[in-house]
Amino acid sequence: MVVTYERRDLLARALAAIGAQTRPPDAVIVVDNASTDGTAELVRSRFPAADLLVLPYNTGGAGGFAAGIARALELGATALWLMDDDTLPRPEALEELLSTFGRHRPALAASRVLWTDGRDHPMNTPRSRPSGVPGHPRIRSASFVSVLLDAEVVRECGLPLADYFLWNDDFEYTLRLLRGRLGLLCPRSVVVHHTAAPVFDVGTRFFYEVRNKVWLFTRSRCLGPGERLLYAVATLRRWVRAFGRSSGRARLGRELLRGLWAGVRSGPRPNDVVLPPTRRGDPETGRSD
Repeated sequence: MVVTYERRDLLARALAAIGAQTRPPDAVIVVDNASTDGTAELVRSRFPAADLLVLPYNTGGAGGFAAGIARALELGATALWLMDDDTLPRPEALEELLSTFGRHRPALAASRVLWTDGRDHPMNTPRSRPSGVPGHPRIRSASFVSVLLDAEVVRECGLPLADYFLWNDDFEYTLRLLRGRLGLLCPRSVVVHHTAAPVFDVGTRFFYEVRNKVWLFTRSRCLGPGERLLYAVATLRRWVRAFGRSSGRARLGRELLRGLWAGVRSGPRPNDVVLPPTRRGDPETGRSD
């Protein structure tokens, strides 16, 4: 499943790479977040076998993945491969994920993510620790760049929270899926993430980073008490580094205050309120527990 917005050329490359897998997926779902660049027409003409969901407005990555996962569950999926539209999987990526999934039955298996220069991508490299599975470090969270989910665990835990819009939706969701469950990094499953740069000045998007982290720490059950403290300290350190790197600290300061106020004032709305009526899914599956 791929979520896309206004990046038809990158999407075409991603879909071509998915089609070239040594073990192709049984179905491909493309969620178009109301793009205006001809994305839907491209999918219909060049990838007619894809199950295309064209949303009537932009729901962000969080809403797109929530809608796409709901559709995959409707189709009876047993495992879900999630991917951004700027991700190029190498030919064996899915086969290696499925091999790990079949042998060890993790709730989640994540690919190794490289940047365009061949280095491990600093934005998509989960913290890992030794595990009882040789060659597969254990992870506590992952990004939606390339991750395989057990559909039964998804049905148990529900959907991503669409109101996150962007940033930290995958962090909260994978933390939720992996609380008390096994998550594995699959180093032999490799994808390349075509971001503009590994580090950038986040600008006004810092609002979502702050608001969504407040929601995660105060309203989600994805973390245990000890974890909550450790992750909160790590987040504060990242925010300090962000201010140190930024060329627009006054703007970041405004977004920090705006995000804090929005996060404290109210929590994320239910998915059936945020998502388009035609693709709401089960409102009960949007809970953060």
